[in-house]
Amino acid sequence: MSLAFASPGELLDAVGRETGPGEWLEIDQARIDAFADATGDHQWIHVDPVRAAAGPFGTTVAHGYLTLSLLPALAAGLLQIDGLGMAVNYGLDKVRFIQAVPSGSRVRLSAVITDAVETPIGIRLHQRATVEIEGHDKPALVADTIALFASN
Repeated sequence: MSLAFASPGELLDAVGRETGPGEWLEIDQARIDAFADATGDHQWIHVDPVRAAAGPFGTTVAHGYLTLSLLPALAAGLLQIDGLGMAVNYGLDKVRFIQAVPSGSRVRLSAVITDAVETPIGIRLHQRATVEIEGHDKPALVADTIALFASN
């Protein structure tokens, strides 16, 4: 479910509202390998399918930070805000990696708006974001995200 707002200011009245789930996104081995190359994290559980098959997950798994880095892509389209001049990541208050994401899995995002604060620059929006793994009972991660939305 997507939420639509006529302006960033309308976010102030959106506390408690839910967005999502969003679209599914596949986390394939090519994406995992590219993230390993970008970050220098080539741990075998991520990049060695043969060794990982005998490891604790039975296959390679996505880096937790890869899953976290996909939050903006997974959130695309969940908030429609007219009159938006800019949106920037402001930070994270808490992140928990609950379950590994096996290579080839699909993930999607749901979120709840937990707070909205007016600042001199714009609206600081706090959300509890949950990344679900298709076919799994537990989520991949839960993060308390903060973004800043400013008018034109």
